[in-house]
Amino acid sequence: MNETRQSLLIRAQAGEENAWKDLTDLYRPLIIGWLNRQGVPASDLEDLSQDILLSVVKHLPTFEHSGRRGAFRAWLRTIVCSRTADYWRAIDAGTQASGGSGATAALQQIADPDSDLNRQWDEEHDRYVLNCLLDLVEEEFEPATLQAFRRLALDGASGAEVAQELGQSVAAVYVAKSRVLQRIRQEAEGLIDCSEG
Repeated sequence: MNETRQSLLIRAQAGEENAWKDLTDLYRPLIIGWLNRQGVPASDLEDLSQDILLSVVKHLPTFEHSGRRGAFRAWLRTIVCSRTADYWRAIDAGTQASGGSGATAALQQIADPDSDLNRQWDEEHDRYVLNCLLDLVEEEFEPATLQAFRRLALDGASGAEVAQELGQSVAAVYVAKSRVLQRIRQEAEGLIDCSEG
C-alpha cells in the first residue's frame, strides 16, 4: 500500500486511470469546500470544481517537483486560483452593466500569492490532507492515543493539560503524539509531495 501511495503523482503523471481517480477523489472535497467558502454559488460549485480538476489532469504530466516543501500544494493552488479567477472575471463581465460585483476584490486576492486568501488555501490544504491521513491511520491507535495527538498537535494544548484530561502522565501523552505523528509521516511519504515530509 505504501508503494502505491508513494507513486501516486508519478502514476497520475504517466496517465494511469486509477491514479487519476485517487488524485481527484482526494482533492475534490477540498476544492469544493474552498470554492464554497469563496462565495461561489452552490449552483456553480460542481461545474467549477470539474473545470479545476480537468486543468489538473491536463497539466499534471508537465508538473516538475522542485524538491521544495509545498511544491505540489502551490502548483495546485495556482490552478485553483487561475480557474477561480476566470470564473469571477466571467461573473464580473456579466454584472458590470448592473453596477459591478465583488469579483474584482476576489481577483485581486487570487492574484497576490501572499494574500490572506492564498495563505488560507495553504492552511486548508494542509489541514485537509492531515485529516485524510488521520482517517487512514486511526484504526491503528486507541482513541486516547489519537485524542492526545489531536489535543497536542492540532489544538495546541499543553502536555500537562492533555495529561490531566486523559488521566495519563505528561510523558505518555508525548509518546502518544510521537507515535501517531511517526505513522502519519510514513503514510504521507510521497503521497502527493515527495519532499514535503
